[in-house]
Amino acid sequence: MNTEHHFRIVKMQILRRIQQGLQMAEEYFKQAFMPPQIHYELKGVKAGVAYLQRNTINFNRTLLLENSEQFIYQVALHELAHIVVYQHYGHVQPHGKEWQFVMQEIFHLPAETYHQFDLSSVQGKTFTYHCACQTHQLSIRRHNKIQRESAVYFCRKCKTQLNWIGLENEEN
Repeated sequence: MNTEHHFRIVKMQILRRIQQGLQMAEEYFKQAFMPPQIHYELKGVKAGVAYLQRNTINFNRTLLLENSEQFIYQVALHELAHIVVYQHYGHVQPHGKEWQFVMQEIFHLPAETYHQFDLSSVQGKTFTYHCACQTHQLSIRRHNKIQRESAVYFCRKCKTQLNWIGLENEEN
């Protein structure tokens, strides 16, 4: 199957999944939700982004085509949950208790905040940093922020500052 044909099929499946999610939310909350506009123009390593005030979801086309099944099953409703939460509760924490509730109790999905997709096709040049417990690959944007001393990054696990290993270890 060629890429454009596959993309058209997956887009239809995403729209169907979004409609199903909206219906589940409407039945639970007993209110109508405005369906979001869907775009496929997101770049970089994010799978999807919900723009709450614009009522728009933007998906990463490359990651979508490489991980279609997981996108349809999980990512579409992950982003829709942000829209539903915003329309029902207003401004709250992005992955807070309201979002977790919608994911788990209404959509019956795990409230996972990060995807595990292979990023090799979408990730640009990376720089190797380390902390007390592991190594990290940082994007050129984050690396440059550190070099300009306008940002400091910490490991999510051990909470220690990330340090650059140096040029001799660079990949890409």
